[in-house]
Amino acid sequence: MVKVGLVCDVNLIGLVTYHCLSEKYLYAVAMGAGATPVIIPALVQPSHQGQPVYQPNLMEWLDDLDGVMFTGSPSMVEPSIYGCGVEREDTLLDRQRDAVSLPLIRAAIERGIPLLAICRGFQELNVALGGTLHQQIQNLPGKIDHRSYEKPNLDELYSPTHYVNLVPGGAVAKMAGVEKMFVNSVHWQGVDQLAPGLTVEASCADDGIIEAVRVTNAKAFALGFQWHPEWKFWDDEFGKKLFSSFGQAAHDYAQSRRFSHQARISA
Repeated sequence: MVKVGLVCDVNLIGLVTYHCLSEKYLYAVAMGAGATPVIIPALVQPSHQGQPVYQPNLMEWLDDLDGVMFTGSPSMVEPSIYGCGVEREDTLLDRQRDAVSLPLIRAAIERGIPLLAICRGFQELNVALGGTLHQQIQNLPGKIDHRSYEKPNLDELYSPTHYVNLVPGGAVAKMAGVEKMFVNSVHWQGVDQLAPGLTVEASCADDGIIEAVRVTNAKAFALGFQWHPEWKFWDDEFGKKLFSSFGQAAHDYAQSRRFSHQARISA
């Protein structure tokens, strides 16, 4: 069994704290990557006052995974992590997810575990490796509004809204087989300073905002996307290629993990 871990959001619904995840990512892993999705709770601090603090051993969690995917979310990465204050009072934060996702990203890259980061996950990847974020792209001179509001349904919400230019010869351009793609856009934040160790793979054709990256010297598959390639990936040629490639990398990692285990037993 090939297993891909996905970190949960932490949301207060009514009076109860839930660790949850949009199912479109689960289908993308199960159907597109051909792997078993494993939901990772963001258990790093108490949900209620007086509850004992729990600190997970993330390295042990990674021991049982063949890939990790960091998903989109309504919440934003805590700005203080990259040295900034919150620009809007109504900004939704998820410090528990930050506390799990950021070290998990760094550990997965170090181990060579295949990694795919989308939307908030894309922003987490940049912050985890030392980059910074724009919190409100629409307020910046010369930038377009990358948000998507007041749509009547999800198909409209995730419908393509602008083009991205793919870097010629880059990993994403080779996978896509084109130099330009029409993509959806459902985000407020975006990359400001690109983290050391990341290479740009695509940028918005209208304003140059970075839309895709790869981990420059990664030991395995390690890509991040600001848009949402998981949305109905089965109807999109690039989406199918992306999750198939991610799944193949996870299968290859699982195979190498089995060989290493057998070698230890035989030694």
